[in-house]
Amino acid sequence: MVDQIPGIHHVTAIAGDPNVNIDFYTRVLGLRLVKVTVNFDDPSAYHFYFGDELGRPGTILTFFVWPHWVVPGRRGTGQVTAVAFSVPAGSFDYWQGRFEAHGVRFEPLTERFDEKVLAFYDPDGLKLELVAGPEPDGREPWSGGPVPAEHAIRGIYGVTLTEAAHDPTAGLLTQIMGFSFQGAAAGRYRYAAGASGPGAIVDVEVRRDLFRGRIAAGTVHHVAFRTRNDETQLAWRSRLLAAGYQVTPVRDRLYFHSIYFFEPGGVLFEIATGPPGFTVDEPAEALGTGLRLPPWLEPRRAELEALLPPLRLPVRPVPTPEF
Repeated sequence: MVDQIPGIHHVTAIAGDPNVNIDFYTRVLGLRLVKVTVNFDDPSAYHFYFGDELGRPGTILTFFVWPHWVVPGRRGTGQVTAVAFSVPAGSFDYWQGRFEAHGVRFEPLTERFDEKVLAFYDPDGLKLELVAGPEPDGREPWSGGPVPAEHAIRGIYGVTLTEAAHDPTAGLLTQIMGFSFQGAAAGRYRYAAGASGPGAIVDVEVRRDLFRGRIAAGTVHHVAFRTRNDETQLAWRSRLLAAGYQVTPVRDRLYFHSIYFFEPGGVLFEIATGPPGFTVDEPAEALGTGLRLPPWLEPRRAELEALLPPLRLPVRPVPTPEF
């Protein structure tokens, strides 16, 4: 029997300006920049990882940075169209004030299922959400960031998949990947991995009125689910292949190992291992303070550094006034 998927490992999106991206996610949202590296498949582009103190699975939002793409992304079907972060229930006044102070575009506070939801947008137009569920999120936030701990982001809450049809994606989630159906409302179907709760939520939103999405800056590239280790990952690969999915061989991402496949609606799914983690090539206190390259790209460091735009990396978080 294949081990159960406990939840989301990370979400990877696309950004345009690298310094604007770093500034927003560290200074405004208060996440830690835990790794500065390159896209291993396109090493002329940066790959940033943001998360909690150590970039634990379930807290990570990453970005491929492609500043030269002229055509912007478009949210539509076959995409992850929103990434939700988990925050404490009493923090929404703080976040609305913070967004106003930093000029962040956001929508009115709403309710969805039994949650409070504050939708907002990053500088590239990526749709994000702050969500407070019915039960407290026990994950500890990064204490070194500019956002007070009582309001800080705990990690990823879940994602929204926008699809032209519900049943094919639902079949994969429930019959193959072991997700449980949690309920439905207004064209939105909720599924949960493992024990459910923050970090395990996948909503399938059916929108037959939308065009297919276009992947570029301001959109999500893929969502990764986590598994315990290499052995369980191989078991998942065998299960998916037996179900008729085209799955990549295991790819070494240095900080975890990955397999990829497209779900029936067109969203790129990844299953990633928890270990070895982001301290494999730099100590915890130095995470995100300089460009790290995998061993097979280290001989090209001078060449790649000449291609990559210069960065303004956060040296020490400076607390900002509370709102």
